[in-house]
Amino acid sequence: MSEQKIRFAARDLTGFIPEVRAEVNRYFEEHQLSRHANWRMVRNTVVVLLMTFGSYGLIMTGWFTPMQMWLLALIMGVGAAGVGFCVSHDALHGAYSSNATVNRLLGFTFDMLGANGYMWKITHNVIHHTYTNIPGVDEDLAVSPLVRLSPEEPRYRFHRFQQFFAFPAYSLATINWLFAKDFQQFMKRDIGPYKDKRHPATEWIILVVTKLMVVGYMIVLPLWLLDITWWQFLIGFLTMHLTAGVILGVIFQLAHVVEGTEYLSPDADGNMEHAWLIHEMLTTSNFAHDNKLLQAYIGGLNYQIEHHLFPQVCSIHYPEVSRIVRDVAKRYGIPYNYHPTLRAAIGSHYRMLKMLGSHDKPIAAAA
Repeated sequence: MSEQKIRFAARDLTGFIPEVRAEVNRYFEEHQLSRHANWRMVRNTVVVLLMTFGSYGLIMTGWFTPMQMWLLALIMGVGAAGVGFCVSHDALHGAYSSNATVNRLLGFTFDMLGANGYMWKITHNVIHHTYTNIPGVDEDLAVSPLVRLSPEEPRYRFHRFQQFFAFPAYSLATINWLFAKDFQQFMKRDIGPYKDKRHPATEWIILVVTKLMVVGYMIVLPLWLLDITWWQFLIGFLTMHLTAGVILGVIFQLAHVVEGTEYLSPDADGNMEHAWLIHEMLTTSNFAHDNKLLQAYIGGLNYQIEHHLFPQVCSIHYPEVSRIVRDVAKRYGIPYNYHPTLRAAIGSHYRMLKMLGSHDKPIAAAA
């Protein structure tokens, strides 16, 4: 396997990087805190798991009317997105626990919702986190030709209206993961900067087995055991997945495809202008720090800056870490992209979609 060479600047001429690392380390040492999950994270985990699989269990009892089962399917969708945020995401980053086995087991919650944890580690943990907002390399910028998320992606006439249809398109995320995306990624020879990528046989087996398990419990068992028609089942199935999909899709887009974040590309020799941590500050954005309920539900992913700088720190600690990062960034003149509310962040993403659908020029030139 060969790899395209993209090199970040070896030195941080600002002094920001050693300072922010030192202060964050000092915070955990002085407060004698583990960087992993605490009781509040475990509580959040239990809540979203109960919302998801508790709702599924109630549906499968057959005790409820179709309308009541539909409401439970809606709750299951909200819970499934929460599991992705609060459990799978931290576990797959190795941030939930200091025990690798615990992280691996919790990471399988991702597979049991229809996505593949192994492929997520490649496309998200490695490619996206390393090459954030680098057009042509960051896989998150090329989720579908229907939605133009980068100034370097081809622009078609229908993109002029993407600010209207992108949000419904995001709702297809988990259905796409279950039936198509993971298989397509496994079949691709080139993924981001990786060329001729080959996957272990065990991962192919896990992919097929977990997909069959999900199809079994989400589709086969309900159709077999519940006294409902096929179209009633389909409404419930789509409700669950479209709900989870739109929540997951929107939240992850608010981190990078909003006003203020930059799209940065290497020069002809593959050299990036900035050191990696500075690059992450320039390409990532936070939102809604004061919304504690949202923070608990989305696993602290409204603190994406801190997540990108310290991905192996559990998200439950991001509010405290963010105060340090923001203060150090201010002292060194490093941008700290932030939208004060969820509504403001969604509005910013809407405007970015509109601009990207209407202009060919890079963001900085078109702003």
